[in-house]
Order: sequence, then C-alpha cells, then structure tokens
Amino acid sequence: MSLYFWILLGTISGPFLLSFDKKVHFYTRWKHLFPAMLVVAIAFIVWDEFFTQWGIWGFTDKYLQGIYLGHLPLEECLFFLLVPYACVFIYEVLRAYFPAVTLRAFSHYFAIVFTVAGLILGAIYSEQAYTASACLISALLTIGIYFVFKVKWYGNFVFAFLVAIIPFLIVNGILTGGFTPEPVVWYNPDHNMGLRIFTIPAEDLFYNYCMLLPVVGIYEWLKARGNKKRA
Repeated sequence: MSLYFWILLGTISGPFLLSFDKKVHFYTRWKHLFPAMLVVAIAFIVWDEFFTQWGIWGFTDKYLQGIYLGHLPLEECLFFLLVPYACVFIYEVLRAYFPAVTLRAFSHYFAIVFTVAGLILGAIYSEQAYTASACLISALLTIGIYFVFKVKWYGNFVFAFLVAIIPFLIVNGILTGGFTPEPVVWYNPDHNMGLRIFTIPAEDLFYNYCMLLPVVGIYEWLKARGNKKRA
C-alpha cells in the first residue's frame, strides 16, 4: 500500500469507527453527507485535474499506488471524499458534545477577516494561480453563505474548522514532505505566494476552507430538506 493510502487510512479510520457512537449517531447522517461530498468532490477533482495538467502542483510517483484517473492518482481523488467525511464528523461531534459553543460573535469577525484576507491576497497575487483561486473562492463562498444567506450553522462550522486545523497540519505536513525525503504532493513556487506553515503552503488553509464550507452547506441543506419532508 502506498504512503498516500496509509495517510488516507489514518485520516478516515477513527472518524469511521466512531461514526456509530451512541451520542452522535453519525452513520444516520450518511444519506445527507454522501451526496454533499460527491458534488463538491467532482468540482475539486476537475479543478485538481486542470492544475495538475498545468504543472501548478503534482505528485511523487514512489509514494503512490500507480492507479490514475486522468492525471490524478486514485489517492488524490479519495482525498476529496475521506477528508470531508472526517471534518464533517468533527463538526457533528462538536455540536453533540459542546452544544453551547456556537462561536456566533467570534465567527462574525472570522468571516470578515477571512473574506478581506481572501480578497486582498487574491488581488495581490492575481498572477499566482493557486493563491488567487483558493483565496478568492474562499472569500466569495463566505460572502454568499454567511453574509447573503446568513446561515445559522456558520459558527459551528468555524469551531470545527479551527479544531480540524490540528489534524490538517499533521496530514498536510506529511503530504508536503515534512517527514519524507520528497513531498508526496509538490507545488510549483511560481503559482503560490511562497509563505509556508512548516512545509505546507499557506494557501492550503484557504483551499481546505473552500472545500469544506460547501460540503457542510449542502449537507445542512439536505438535512433541513429531510426534516421538512418528515414534518
């Protein structure tokens, strides 16, 4: 099994096994979660395919299984399903065990800072494809979901996103070469701003944010829709 597969297995094993926890009952939400993950995964696989073709990032063959979908290794495609699963699991666990923590006030300022930072960085680094796309999409998603639609769950999302930064640093740190002679995933320096968190491009924070926010958005919409039908 490839190193990338082992990383994915470590990412999903805990959340999957704990999905049957009596308090969270996460497995009962799969019917809402899986469609949300699939829709966003398709969009990100298309994005990833183009950026891989253009040499904005790529993969080191010796850490891969050798199975490809287009220019993307199978592991990379699975990343867009398994990582959102683990993060939405964190989201639901925090809601179940810390129902009083909504971060409503903090999340408002977080949304402002994230939006402004995304717009400014996207404009300054408009010629760096990864920086511009990740930052601008994050900002636009926040404007639409938080400021326009004013969703009530955004504070819970921010709470989960901040908690998920810890496993994010571990997983992305391994993928970007923090513990290996060569990175599993490499980035072309001509297309990012060059700021790193250890070995992780700072843009990855925006990239993960704009992957997870629409997953939670569609997931919550499907749950609300299901509740209306039952009512």
